[in-house]
Amino acid sequence: MKLLGSPASPFVRKARVMMIEAGIEDVPFAEVTASPLGGEESLNAANPLGKIPALTRDDGPTIYDSRVVTRFLDARYQAGLYPPTRVWETLTLEATADGMMDAAVNITYEKRHRPEDIWFAPWLDGQWAKIARSLDALERQWMSHLSGPLDMGQIAVACALAYLDLRHDDKGWRNGHPALADWFARFNARPSMVDTAP
Repeated sequence: MKLLGSPASPFVRKARVMMIEAGIEDVPFAEVTASPLGGEESLNAANPLGKIPALTRDDGPTIYDSRVVTRFLDARYQAGLYPPTRVWETLTLEATADGMMDAAVNITYEKRHRPEDIWFAPWLDGQWAKIARSLDALERQWMSHLSGPLDMGQIAVACALAYLDLRHDDKGWRNGHPALADWFARFNARPSMVDTAP
């Protein structure tokens, strides 16, 4: 198996952090370039959607979408990062984080691939509103879960927040979210986060 991706992608980072936390050392990471305007042919051949991460296998088709990749690896290596006793909460938290990543990446792509004079401000504002609502929800109702035993939801949230720091630091996501900011400071110091920082 081989994990295809870019170090700057929050979705790829989520899979890489998961692998470190699970002690998975036999799946190499191969850097590829992905883009909504096209990407490396090797990536497009592995994943027809041209998205990352993609997990190539010798014994079956490529697995893609970060949630599918992490769930597959969790099952294969019995990592326990989707604990049965709170699997629905873990999956919901992961979905929230993935939605934040989607919105943040969409903002990044809009500004990277379109001239500034045709940026669509209402769309950009709408994407950030999704992130803002999610930050509020995390602060209001998810801190107990985030502070509990390690699971995939926590990893996903940490990678989403780190991506906000990387690409949208000017938005100041920590304002109004002191508990979340404190939690992230602790989680971001974990070796898995330090080792995968873009």
